[in-house]
Amino acid sequence: MKKILVIEDEPEMRRNITALLRYHEYEPIEAENGRTGVALAQREKPDLVLCDVMMPELDGHGVLQALQKDADLAFIPFIFLTAKGEKDDFRSGMNLGADDYLTKPVANADLVRAIEARLRRSRQQAEREFKPDFSSIEPLLKLGLTARATETLLWLAQGKTNPDIATILGITESTVKKHVQEIFEKLGVETRGAATVRALEVLGSPSRRF
Repeated sequence: MKKILVIEDEPEMRRNITALLRYHEYEPIEAENGRTGVALAQREKPDLVLCDVMMPELDGHGVLQALQKDADLAFIPFIFLTAKGEKDDFRSGMNLGADDYLTKPVANADLVRAIEARLRRSRQQAEREFKPDFSSIEPLLKLGLTARATETLLWLAQGKTNPDIATILGITESTVKKHVQEIFEKLGVETRGAATVRALEVLGSPSRRF
């Protein structure tokens, strides 16, 4: 039974979603705010996260960023649920690395379809035995970054900190920060986690392994 974490501060909405999930034979885990949600994700290791955006203590964007910093949670499918429908809000959520973005009130059938699609995609990725190849920057050059920024991205994707990268490449930490900013702007992302996901998609593509 797939385990789904529901992070939603509105009790009635949370009850409705968890009841729907149980009906479709999922195992729901409930969190009433973002901080509790992050703690539950770290403890329970869910198969998918449904998360409201506007919440007290820690909003949905903060939750996603926290999960992306954890190697065990960074690739869990993540779907935003929000009452906001503005394009800027949608773009911000997707740039952070969310897999989907549904505007409340969302129809039960649409929510279930979105969950099934993301779980299916996650399963297919696992079946392909995702193995990123960090031996060369060549695949990453197609992202349109400068050579030095591409080298920075290669090490960033391996979890290296700015001081680590500065030492490896023989440059100053401030220069590394400039390269990281170039990466964010070029890839249209806002976090190191989202940049890492994009890099790993390229480095782990089938064409790199055969």
